[in-house]
Amino acid sequence: MNAQIKIINTANGYMALCQDTPEDITPAWFSVDFWREKAAVVGSSKGRYTTWFVAFEHSHWVLRHYWRGGMMEKFSKDAYFFTGLEKTRAMGELRLLDVLYREQFAVPKPIAANIVRDGLFYRADIIIERVDGAEDLVAKLTKGSMAPEQWLALGATIAQFHRRGVYHADLNAKNILWQPQQENGSQERFYLIDFDRGELKTSNAQWQKANLDRLLRSFNKEQGKQPTLAFTPANWAALLEGYHAVVPKA
Repeated sequence: MNAQIKIINTANGYMALCQDTPEDITPAWFSVDFWREKAAVVGSSKGRYTTWFVAFEHSHWVLRHYWRGGMMEKFSKDAYFFTGLEKTRAMGELRLLDVLYREQFAVPKPIAANIVRDGLFYRADIIIERVDGAEDLVAKLTKGSMAPEQWLALGATIAQFHRRGVYHADLNAKNILWQPQQENGSQERFYLIDFDRGELKTSNAQWQKANLDRLLRSFNKEQGKQPTLAFTPANWAALLEGYHAVVPKA
């Protein structure tokens, strides 16, 4: 598993490179200013913080910084206590994505991570490949409804991750992408993104149900913000039907 990622010592920490990552990558690539100077910033996604989309050769990459949340944010917005490279959030996410991508799960292709040491603490960034032509479910459902077959397919997709033992720490409607059919003939597909704090664990009905409950709360929360969001109890029932076709009820 670990052989797929190359670790490089830098002046202030480490870079971790997945297969096919350009050998000339430097820590500067993890700064949006580097891409601005090349006029390569092609977009952004604004949540609590900004995620940047940059153009590289014939693809687009996603550049994301790791920010703290909750109570710890009051003490530091982005510094984490360093207890070893493999325990950093960036390495955890990169390794999980690397495993899942090579197993052909519907996740973005991982590119690289950068971990910068600062005494007892570290800061980190990750680069992944952007899913071509995709949009998150909130954006999609504000434009119209999905067919029952699509909800079934979404449920089956989530179930495939759960059957593999993939725990997604923040499974919500914005962390699910829908990719329409592509020009190369590949069929529409649902992707899971943002695996920060995700992990592989033994399959268990308890955490799997908690994952699904979190997703349902997310749909309801988004519908509270946007009453026209195309989400109904019948849609959720179809999702669960697709899910339990892969992971039978306990």
